[in-house]
Amino acid sequence: MTFEINKDSTSKRIYHLIREKIINLNFVPGLGISEKGISEKFNVSRTPVREAFVRLAQEGLISIYPQKGTFVSLINLSSVEEARFMREHLERAVVRLACEGFPKEMFLKLEMNLKFQEMYMEDHDNKKIFAADEEFHRLIFEGCNKNKIWATINEMESDFQRIRILRLSSNLKWDHIYSQHIGIKNAIIDKNPDLAEKIIIEHLTMVNFDKDQLKHDYSNYFK
Repeated sequence: MTFEINKDSTSKRIYHLIREKIINLNFVPGLGISEKGISEKFNVSRTPVREAFVRLAQEGLISIYPQKGTFVSLINLSSVEEARFMREHLERAVVRLACEGFPKEMFLKLEMNLKFQEMYMEDHDNKKIFAADEEFHRLIFEGCNKNKIWATINEMESDFQRIRILRLSSNLKWDHIYSQHIGIKNAIIDKNPDLAEKIIIEHLTMVNFDKDQLKHDYSNYFK
């Protein structure tokens, strides 16, 4: 028995569920998926699944081949670099803005986020570490009243997110990433935009040093 209270909301829900599984590498690059299989997995009709597939294909997260099937897209390193470039330049501007003035309540949220990062590191929970990492950066955008810019970044960085999850799964430099988060927070508190920007640049270019190793270790995940 399938359910469908509202076709549009069901389609969005299925889209977000599949997208999360792709980003978190529960659905690995190259995996074959089908409307029938997804509709049975989530107990919905095939129509919202088809609509979710269209949106995911537009984002480049799945590839649909007529007569052949639908597959989770391989990671495109050109897309990774384009998203990293966009995020670096926008985040550099936002973190400088944060150094000019940042709400006290947002500092508390950053502190709480860092506590969660510590806990997830102790538990070696890569998925929660990644979610907390993303939330840390989102909070900075929120504190600067730049939520729409963050939403735009999030829509365009799916391959960048996947390679970062892959890095976490490979236990590459998480302690260093955490210390950079501390440095960013302290630079905002100290109203030091040059230092904050310097750390952001280092933070978002680290993937450039790891991607060759990741492509070697997970060659079937990449184009």
